[in-house]
Amino acid sequence: MKVLVYTAFALIAFAFNSILCRLALRGEEADAAGFTAVRLGSGAAALIIISFLAARGRNLSGSESVHLASESPSEGTGSTLPTGRVSALDIHGTWISAFFLFAYAVCFSFAYLGLTTGTGALILFGSVQMTMIAVAIFKGERPTVIEWCGLAVAIGGLVYLVLPGLASPPIGSSALMAVAGMSWGVYTLRGRSGGDPLANTTGNFVRSLPIVLILIAIYLPNIHLSTRGIILAVLSGAAASGIGYSFWYAALRYHTAMRAAVLQLPVPLLTALGGILLLGELASARLFIAAALILGGIALTIFGRRR
Repeated sequence: MKVLVYTAFALIAFAFNSILCRLALRGEEADAAGFTAVRLGSGAAALIIISFLAARGRNLSGSESVHLASESPSEGTGSTLPTGRVSALDIHGTWISAFFLFAYAVCFSFAYLGLTTGTGALILFGSVQMTMIAVAIFKGERPTVIEWCGLAVAIGGLVYLVLPGLASPPIGSSALMAVAGMSWGVYTLRGRSGGDPLANTTGNFVRSLPIVLILIAIYLPNIHLSTRGIILAVLSGAAASGIGYSFWYAALRYHTAMRAAVLQLPVPLLTALGGILLLGELASARLFIAAALILGGIALTIFGRRR
């Protein structure tokens, strides 16, 4: 039950990132640069607090162990056991990962100036999965026929979605969201290198803040944030991103890599449903057809790799 709750919360949080961004930008409660800055800043603050609480929990646990050990003299000597070092707040991460995190966040926000909630999420997660598959192929993995077919179907779905027409999304916004997806895919792959996921994520968010300051300096004359816009950005950064990513990492311990990839496939559909219910957006036939092609193709590729 705990794993189910963690997983469900994380996937809903992923969907709400798109919904919260669209709510802020569509209602002109925030501009894209300002929303990105508050999102990453509040995400860093939330992750620092979560990391501090986690370290404090380790400290309390360690102190209790040391206390119990000190009351038990070592055999035959009457001396106490060494206390050891109390764990401190861990903030790791790298500047390269922080850059890709920032690239994802800023392209994500600017792309949603011209995309509906569901369309943006579909392009985002389609690009994420295809980036991860492309990197695997580049590193020497040899796809099976089923994998190649799935990849071709997914790419065809993305091409169909942005194909010129009355219902197609703006090509510029679509390209930005594709870059956001590729950045998040690279960021995810770098995060699989090992280490404490919470410490690495916290460090990456903190390291992204100097780049955020450059963004603010460039767009300072055009930055506007209403109180509601700030609240939406904080919810996106602290709750949907900071806490959501923490829940996702906690759940990943209990999921295989394939299951984790498959579990993310419904997120664009959850996002589209949220856009329809909460933002009053219309779902076009093109979106449903593209969703079936993209998600079906990615699922076929994942299952084909498993076989």
